[in-house]
This record gives sequence, C-alpha cells and structure tokens, in this order.
Amino acid sequence: MNKKLSTLILITLIALMSSCSKKKSGEVPVDPPVDPIDRTPSPPGDVVGKVTVGYQGWFAANGDGSPINAWWHWTQDWAKSPGTNNSGIKSWPDVRDYTDTYATSFSNLGNGQPAKLFSSYNDQTVNTQFLWMKENGLDVAALQRFNPNGIEGPVRDAITAKVKTAAELHGRKFYIMYDISGWTNMQSEIKTDWTTKMAVYTSSPAYAKQNGKPVICIWGFGFNDNNHQFTAAACIDVIKWFRSKGCYVIGGVPTNWRTQTSDSRSNFISAYKELDMISPWMIGRIGTISEIDEKFRTINMPDMAYCKANGIDYQPCVLPGDLQKHQRLHGDFMWRQFYNMKSLGVQGLYISMFDEYNEGNQIAKTAENSAFIPTGSSFVTLDEDGTPCSSDYYLRLSGDGAKMFRGEIGLTPIRPTKPIL
Repeated sequence: MNKKLSTLILITLIALMSSCSKKKSGEVPVDPPVDPIDRTPSPPGDVVGKVTVGYQGWFAANGDGSPINAWWHWTQDWAKSPGTNNSGIKSWPDVRDYTDTYATSFSNLGNGQPAKLFSSYNDQTVNTQFLWMKENGLDVAALQRFNPNGIEGPVRDAITAKVKTAAELHGRKFYIMYDISGWTNMQSEIKTDWTTKMAVYTSSPAYAKQNGKPVICIWGFGFNDNNHQFTAAACIDVIKWFRSKGCYVIGGVPTNWRTQTSDSRSNFISAYKELDMISPWMIGRIGTISEIDEKFRTINMPDMAYCKANGIDYQPCVLPGDLQKHQRLHGDFMWRQFYNMKSLGVQGLYISMFDEYNEGNQIAKTAENSAFIPTGSSFVTLDEDGTPCSSDYYLRLSGDGAKMFRGEIGLTPIRPTKPIL
C-alpha cells in the first residue's frame, strides 16, 4: 500500500474514533476548521486594518424635498413635528455645522436658539458628516440598507447616491450594509436589489474593496428572535450568491454566534463559517468597564481564536455607550474597548454607531451641555457626569482610537483625548 495513502487512512480512523468517543460521552463534536488553503486571514485592505463606522443616514424632515417628506426617524409619528410628546431620539444633535435645519415643536434651546434638526437628505448634511470622518481619521462608512421595497425605499436610494458623492469628495470609503431585520422575502429580494441598484456603486473609487473584492455586509443572520426567521440554508445561499458575484462578505452576527446560544440560533455555525469576516453585535451587552473586560475574556478572546483557526477575519464592535444611561464615563468606557481590541490583534473595528441618535450611542456631534438642548426636555448631554466635553469629543476620541488601532500612536490603556481642546 502507498505510504501516503496508509497515513491518510490512519488519520481518518483516528478522527472517526475521536468522534465516536465524543458522542458516547455526550459531548458535541467540534466542527473542523475550514481548509486553510482556501481560507486564510486577509492582508490589510479597505476593512482589514481599518476602522469602520456604522452610518444610518436615515433622518428626514417635513419640507426637505425628500421622497418620504416626513420626520423620518426623528419621531414616533413621522407625520407630525418632533416635540416632547413625539420624539424618536434619545440624544440631541449639535446642528451648528449644518446650513439647512428644520424647525421642530420643541421649546427653544437653553441658549435661546430655536430647536432645529437636520435632514440626511440634504447634500450638505452628508458632506459635513463625511468631512467629520475625514478630519478624525475614520476610514470607512458602512451605509445601512434595510428592506428597500417599502415606503423607505426611494429615500434610501437617494441617500446612497449622496453617500457615494460625499465619500469621493472627502477620500473616505463606504460599503453597503444590508440590515435584514423583518425582511420577509429577503432571500430573493436582496439579490435583485444588489443586481439592479447597488452593484453599480462598486465602480466608485470610494467603494470599499478587500482582497480586491467589493465589500458587502449582511446584518442579522442567526439572531434568535422573531425578526430574523431565516434558516441557515437560506443564509448560506445568500452568502454564496454574493461570493459568486465576486464580493467579500461580512456578517453582522449575534454576540454568541460561536457557541450558538442565547441571542444566536442553534445549528447556525455552518452559515457563520461561510463568511469572510465576522462582526458580532455588542450593543446592549456591555454597560460598564467590568462588563467590557468580562466580554473580552469570554467572547472576544475565544472568538478571535476561532476565527484565526478557521481563516475568518474578525471585526468586533466598539461603542461609545448609551449616553442616556450614563455609560460613557467621559470616554473611558469607549477607550477601554479600543485598548482591549488592539491588544487582541483583531483584523478590523466597527464603531456602533456614527449617527444613531435614536439609541443614544452616536459619536457624531452631540449637545455638550444644557445650552444646546430644548428647555424642559430630558435629553442627557455630554457633560452628564460633571466633565465638560466638546460636541465633537467622541469623534476625536474615535479618531485617536483609530490611530492606536492602525499603529500611528502607541498602545496605551490611558485615554489620550482631552474632553475639551
């Protein structure tokens, strides 16, 4: 018998015996790693070695000329003006850099100025926000795209074009990040949307490429709730379809994707392993520095080891904290995450989020004190713990975190960013 063949048979028999032994003892067999010849960690590119910010771009105002012509995402009832009894946001933005803003029904700000909000449909708004990314060294914007077939479709299409223009203007990269939450016919419609509308954007010099391939992210595969009822087979089909189109596919996955417990559906590891990059969700999972460190030990470290063994790139979340819940600690909460992730040697970072004023975890310019929020409102400002912070503080903090991540400044557990310049 050929020596190589006999060796192969011996290895196969050992593997089978090991599998049987585990089954007898009640242990669950561990999935074998992906063939390292086919899947190896990626070299630096537009997402590997870079810091990405999640970009909603989903705010509109009545009278802004947008197809939706409503207070999109500013309010609970989009048809009515924002006010104390009709608000959909947890944090109040600083709008001083925008040339066009829109009057609300809130009381005047503490400084006496009218309480106005911006619209993402306005070109100057998007250009300004991408300028902030440039000024603070934030590399990439992941443009969120929900089911585009409903009432929001036309305005989302228009904002995609605005993001492309702004990214090109300011030398930033962007990519499409599909959020499939509640998308009933996702498996077929996401392919149609990419083919007929979104794929054309990959020709832009600003569209992110990794390993020479256009980047696409799909957020929501494997979440164990009623809003993501997709089978592993359906998800694998979509991932393989995008890869067949030459794309590098990122998955926004549950925190416990690797163990397939808690927020992750069971028996989904086969779908997760099809992804080129894995980006586990962390919003709502950490609220203190001790929780950050606990998740670092129990989630990030073993996640990183698994991804490395399976040739998958790893892009964990970094978040500033929920301002309304007083989590931020004038930046120490966010810096701890930058420090831990850089220490771990992850392939990329995803900041959750750039402009998520609805959930209070935005890094974009935010009211710094009571002079910049409507009087009588309950919005928490950046000086909530007694430390004055400029409205751009979390942009600057994220910029310093990006510098540390890219190796432009040394690794340090001490936040170098001053709350006020």
